[in-house]
Amino acid sequence: MPASLRSNSKQMKHTRNNRIKGTALMVCLGFTACLGGETVPLDSLDLTFVRQGYGKATAGRCVTGAPIVLGGKTFHQGIGSHANSTMWIDLDGNARRFLATVGVDDNCNGPGSVIFRVVADDRELWQSGVLRPGDPPKPVDVALDGVRQLLLETADAGDGISHDHSDWAEARIEMKQGKPRTIPAPGDERVILTPKPGPTPRICGPSIHGAHPGHPFLYRIPCQGLRPIEFSAEGLPSSLKLDASTGIITGTTPPAGTYKITLHAKNPHGTSSRVFRLAAGDTLALTPPMGWNHWYVHYDRITDTLMRQAADVMVSTGMADVGYQYVNIDDCWMNAPSHKDPMRVGPLRDESGRMLSNKHFPDMKGLADHIHAKGLKAGLYTSPGRFTCAGFAGSYGHEEQDAALFSEWGFDFLKYDWCSYSNIAEKGDPTAPQVPNWSKGGDRLPAMKYPYQVMGDALRKQPRDILLNHCQYGMGNVWEWGAVVGGHCWRTAGDLGFELDRIADVAVTNASHRAWNGPGSWNDPDYIQIGYIGNARGMGEPEPCPLSPNEQYAYMSLWSLSAAPLFFSGDMGNLDEFTLNILCNAEVIEINQDALGQCGAVVPLTAKTFLMIKDLEDGGKAVGFFNRGDQSATMTAPASVIGLSGRSRVRDVWRHKDLLGIEGSATAQVPPRGVVVLRLTKDG
Repeated sequence: MPASLRSNSKQMKHTRNNRIKGTALMVCLGFTACLGGETVPLDSLDLTFVRQGYGKATAGRCVTGAPIVLGGKTFHQGIGSHANSTMWIDLDGNARRFLATVGVDDNCNGPGSVIFRVVADDRELWQSGVLRPGDPPKPVDVALDGVRQLLLETADAGDGISHDHSDWAEARIEMKQGKPRTIPAPGDERVILTPKPGPTPRICGPSIHGAHPGHPFLYRIPCQGLRPIEFSAEGLPSSLKLDASTGIITGTTPPAGTYKITLHAKNPHGTSSRVFRLAAGDTLALTPPMGWNHWYVHYDRITDTLMRQAADVMVSTGMADVGYQYVNIDDCWMNAPSHKDPMRVGPLRDESGRMLSNKHFPDMKGLADHIHAKGLKAGLYTSPGRFTCAGFAGSYGHEEQDAALFSEWGFDFLKYDWCSYSNIAEKGDPTAPQVPNWSKGGDRLPAMKYPYQVMGDALRKQPRDILLNHCQYGMGNVWEWGAVVGGHCWRTAGDLGFELDRIADVAVTNASHRAWNGPGSWNDPDYIQIGYIGNARGMGEPEPCPLSPNEQYAYMSLWSLSAAPLFFSGDMGNLDEFTLNILCNAEVIEINQDALGQCGAVVPLTAKTFLMIKDLEDGGKAVGFFNRGDQSATMTAPASVIGLSGRSRVRDVWRHKDLLGIEGSATAQVPPRGVVVLRLTKDG
């Protein structure tokens, strides 16, 4: 064959091959479309419904905003998220497959560990196992025929969420027809479970109260019902006086002893009576303190006006009627050397060394008086360091003077925040225990105890009752010695505002210290953050709490069954009925305020479910059924675990409903990430 013909034949063959390849490519690319659907990239969906523990789900980028990099390869499509995260997708039975490449982002810069899960209509279809930075990414290829709802979930591997930067690279869904859409998590309806209180009086709150003999006494009887209500009391010591119209008891605490007082409340709709024990002696906080703290909503924007508003709202909304009593300022009421708000800048102390409040707080005594006039108690904040966490004046070197000043102003609670004291412990004060190698370890315990002992001693010298909260994040097993150095409650972990998605983990860890929890000594896992709160990382303006309604019910239940201090830290100026329903369930609060003071014991059932069982003073039990999963669960508390023999009466405390009595085990149907709390009382 001539060369020209050979060349022409070769060219024709090349053209024919290209046509075949092109046709094959067209068939390949158009395969899904030919079947009546399309391939939809996950990052093209609305990501606003994605819930996660840190940051926001990011299209085409990892959670930090940097490119997605897995196994050294950069991906330009996908979603960057952060454990723990959930993404719910409605498929309506029209999908074929889900495909992706998953892993912990190469640039997470820390020891992250993540488990990826693909769940379809309550069935786990695929799980990655534990993946860490540097591990080879894993491919995902899951059939979705007939699936109506798809859940893409990332979870921490049991070691917290730090650096859990989880990537769904090149994630896509092959559809038969229609398009997928993200949806809110099931169970996110804001259902109000608890009936509103009726018009008949109902005396609430603790059955016992501790106070120091000879000190000023203030107690507002918590009572629901239609006002006006007429109050009276039998057995009230002569040093105390009850205002019949407000239910506020004032005066001076009588000599040491336990006084049995019968409180009465009546209005045209009925009456209520309750035995109340006043324990005059050395122990305060015989039940967990309850109140409000400004930090997680107002941060460094707090003012005298906002504090007074909080006290007013505590009464007007009925919070005070179920036992909330402390109205507490956190950081930023003092002066700072520098701050973006010039009204918060000024000299830290006057010529005599007295701490100065900033211009937003012109009259600290007047503020405390306003709170007291409503029958409530006032709290404030400082640090044993030179400066507070936000850079305002601390109490270092002025502990005795500050304790006397706070007492003079009329405050009843002090949150004492470790903050800058580490510098003093390492190299600051020759009169205090020092740890020269503090940042590297060493015997830190004496230095940890010292500043709290100093302030505890100073507060005990004051002529009024002042509760002391050790805010030092659980260092040195503070629950083992906090009471010895004058504390009444102490934080057992870091700021919960940074990890709200881990409330169950925090509560379970807190409950592991239950042996040190009881009257006068309370383990504190931090505040209740529901309603409108600010972002802790940016100290932002208030916005709706990111927790689902079910999680909010679980949150309040965990704290109540743990006998933890109940301090709400949301926006008192923006309370809706749903939030008040959670905060003000009198029967849930009675479990928290039970005089036995026991923190419930945690009983794991499965990887996603556990019980919390709390003994009560009347011999009954409170049982919380907690479901951490994203699907509903049927849970059973065996009789041997509950610890009640014979037949028991059963009360659903969130719904205020009496259920069928049981003999033996108790069973509950628990919604996703939700709770059922039962109160069991021995029948007869």
